[in-house]
Amino acid sequence: MPALICGSMAYDTIMAYTEPFKNHILPDKIHILNVCFEVPELRREFGGTAGNIAYNLKLLGCEGYPMATVGKDFKPYADWMDKQGVSREYIREVPGTYTAQAFITTDTDNNQITAFHPGAMQHAHEQGVPTDKGMNLGVIAPDGKLGMLQHAHQFYDAGIPFLFDPGQGLPLFSGKELKEFIGMSTWVALNDYESQMLEQKTGLSAYAIADQVAALFVTWGAKGSVIYSKQRRIDVPAVATKEIRDPTGCGDAYRAGLIYGLLRDKDLETTGNIASLMGSIKIASRGTQNHHFSHAEFAQRFEQTFGHKL
Repeated sequence: MPALICGSMAYDTIMAYTEPFKNHILPDKIHILNVCFEVPELRREFGGTAGNIAYNLKLLGCEGYPMATVGKDFKPYADWMDKQGVSREYIREVPGTYTAQAFITTDTDNNQITAFHPGAMQHAHEQGVPTDKGMNLGVIAPDGKLGMLQHAHQFYDAGIPFLFDPGQGLPLFSGKELKEFIGMSTWVALNDYESQMLEQKTGLSAYAIADQVAALFVTWGAKGSVIYSKQRRIDVPAVATKEIRDPTGCGDAYRAGLIYGLLRDKDLETTGNIASLMGSIKIASRGTQNHHFSHAEFAQRFEQTFGHKL
């Protein structure tokens, strides 16, 4: 039961700041913000929404096919994908471009400031959804704007259910465009900030959005997540972890858990719990694709955490 994940492949340059950002930002001077954070720790990781989700799905024993456009510098990432057994069938190199690059600074409160260069991602619309390859589920994750619109229509027209996960691409779209996405989507996933922005842009409440889709998933970090479905609300607790090392990529791990549950026809509460456990496992590891486990190990931890078998 494969899933096609339309989104970005990116290199993440991750920097850790040793204090909260708020200690050095004056609230009454936001309009002339000029700050510098010294970051003693820096590393480069393989990332991007499509790559991260596909990696996590592979750990769960599901086949996720990332579909993305990349640049001339992609070879190290390609080698990594081959090593992990993640398909490159729908990865296309755009000559004369760089692979998307994210520069992420995280503080001790797990807040993040990100600068993003889209590079080859801006050519995402040059690829079309392969509607004849037996894909059971699609994902529209942050990507080039035209690509996101085009691929959503292609999934919808082909009758392929898909998860709309606009993420940091949400500000690219007008309220009208976002309503169009919601109308075509089967599920919508957001974090709490994105949820508020979506409500503001569309004028639709969480319940109004949920009335148009099978489920709306909203993550709240350490507070867990909420699932809205046809006037029903399911509160999903966060799974405790012994160590919090890096929040980067937790949202993508969570979404991989959602996709796994949806592909396996799990009920919404179980699906939310799978996703919550995935986020907990990821946050205990630095980088977006450095955590490892077998499907059997995950199933065992799921049973220990929630008291019933996966």
